Amino acid sequence: MKDVHEMFTHFKEEFPRIYEGHEALGKEIHVQGGPLPEKIRWLIKIAVSGASGHRISLETHIIRGKEAGLTDEEIKHALLLLLPTVGFPAFMEAYSVYSAMKAEGK
Repeated sequence: MKDVHEMFTHFKEEFPRIYEGHEALGKEIHVQGGPLPEKIRWLIKIAVSGASGHRISLETHIIRGKEAGLTDEEIKHALLLLLPTVGFPAFMEAYSVYSAMKAEGK
């Protein structure tokens, strides 16, 4: 799977053992961690990334979620859920990331 962000590729090259541990932990949690279907897991990751203001994570999770079959409507719904929980500014920041990605054809 191709890296979404060049910085992540640099991280993997500079810290290969740390990357391997990070990757193993991520797979263990994402795949083996519980009963949630893959699409739901990606929606949660999108919401958490958006709520915490992590742009790179949000972009990555949107792309990976789409690869797992998420629709634009599902992604927008996950982002809208930020409004009542973390507020309008956090929603607008996450929505701007999503909108820029759409404009770029991602």
